[in-house]
Amino acid sequence: MIEAVNPILPGCHPDPSICRAGDGYYLVSSTFEYLPGLPVMRSHDLVRWETVGHVIDRPGMLDFDGIGSSGGLYAPTIRHGLGLFWVICTLVDREDPSRGGNFLVTAEDPAGPWSDPLMLDADGIDPSIAFDEEGRVWLHGTRLAREPEWRDQTEVWVREYSPAERALVGEEHVIWRGAVTGAVWAEGPHLYRIDGAWVLVAAEGGTEFHHAVSVARADEVTGPYLGDRANPVFTHRHLGRASAVIGAGHADLVPAPDGSWLAVMLAMRAADGRHYPLGRETFLCPVSWEDGWPVFAAGEGRLPRALPIPWAVDAAPSGSWQPDDRTAGDVTPADPRWTALRALPAEVAEAEGGSWRLPVRAASLREPTSPAFLGVRQQHADVDVRCVLDVRGLAEGESSGIVLRQSERDHVALAVTRTRDGLRLSSERCRDGDPERHDLGALPEADEVALGLEARGYDYVFTHGGLERVAADGRELDASSTGGFLGLWIGAYATSAGAAPRGEVRITRFAYAPALTEQGDR
Repeated sequence: MIEAVNPILPGCHPDPSICRAGDGYYLVSSTFEYLPGLPVMRSHDLVRWETVGHVIDRPGMLDFDGIGSSGGLYAPTIRHGLGLFWVICTLVDREDPSRGGNFLVTAEDPAGPWSDPLMLDADGIDPSIAFDEEGRVWLHGTRLAREPEWRDQTEVWVREYSPAERALVGEEHVIWRGAVTGAVWAEGPHLYRIDGAWVLVAAEGGTEFHHAVSVARADEVTGPYLGDRANPVFTHRHLGRASAVIGAGHADLVPAPDGSWLAVMLAMRAADGRHYPLGRETFLCPVSWEDGWPVFAAGEGRLPRALPIPWAVDAAPSGSWQPDDRTAGDVTPADPRWTALRALPAEVAEAEGGSWRLPVRAASLREPTSPAFLGVRQQHADVDVRCVLDVRGLAEGESSGIVLRQSERDHVALAVTRTRDGLRLSSERCRDGDPERHDLGALPEADEVALGLEARGYDYVFTHGGLERVAADGRELDASSTGGFLGLWIGAYATSAGAAPRGEVRITRFAYAPALTEQGDR
């Protein structure tokens, strides 16, 4: 039987939300400061996935300038109702909470175009949306409790939304403050109308090792809600640090064609039980119903390595990408995996055939703005990346290179700089905002320079010509060590280090090749 292999979306695809429309499943996940934002993934079987578009894909839809890493787009929800696809999300500035807020967009086609964001009069994060039998629309989300009983207690609110007025209307109702006394961050709420009852599924415990799923139920959408006596109904925290998958939670339910139910949720692959350079990934979990309550992974109590998908007719091709079913290799400019920082790739670079022309920018990788950067998620623990740069266009004092990025405060790069005396190779490490630069010597004059990055678990090695080797430790770069919510990105950049930029670099090749193991390409 054909199986869906976990994680179904490897690499940094956190806070997944899924809906079913017709014969398709549509999924979105958080993208924070990377653009285009909120990729819309489509699958007809939950096995093979493709990117059909992005929700935030036009200049000026939202203002990201100055938003630091792990700010930006948080925890979207996607739903289909009233003849439209709906996405509701939060734009977050962690340094300035007054900026951004919850917004709503709609589209007739999930591939787009999506409407301009409608900002909502609703505070907090992790908004969601539900429809009742009468066609009424109910928005809900999480915020810090107005009258907290303990630190970081949150509350889930629900309020009606009027499509005609394009606004929240009527009375607000607080329906949930967490299942466990003292538990923090009851968040990621989703409401479902199932068999005449309203079912609330929410995360709890914070999106880290102690993450969990809790459930409540009510007759009316506005409550009162009764918690499941089994709460939290799903978690990996009881498995301890010996578990290679930690932090399971933030679940979203979806019905399957055979009448069964499934959930997508985030979790982290952590070989040592603590560190997860690939970030929070999207996993699939079977759901059954007992006495009106959802049971996650019945009889097992943990995320399975793989799920049989009886309605699937084709397996994902051997060695293919999940997502996007593409053979690993050169990442061309047409590939939707490319992202830029706080700007669209087309705003910082120009595609020319199979290459990118990347004009140098004054900004460095240490600034919360839009540097000359293009990158892709790291999606495999073991991978080889090769980046070939045409450096003929670099002006004196300008640098370009390959970077392993967690944030502007934490990254490692191997760079080529044009000096008065020719090309020089250097390494740069930025740890908690403190940069260190080391000169590695002169390079022979050449039109192109090939830089590499080899990842094997937590061990990363930058290379040039197989001679210069700069090591980095993924345990020092992952979110559990640095803070924030992101996995690692691998990309190319160019900077004039604050001087007026004059040059450009061309990314003539960017190859991403997973190192295959006995278990395949994951």
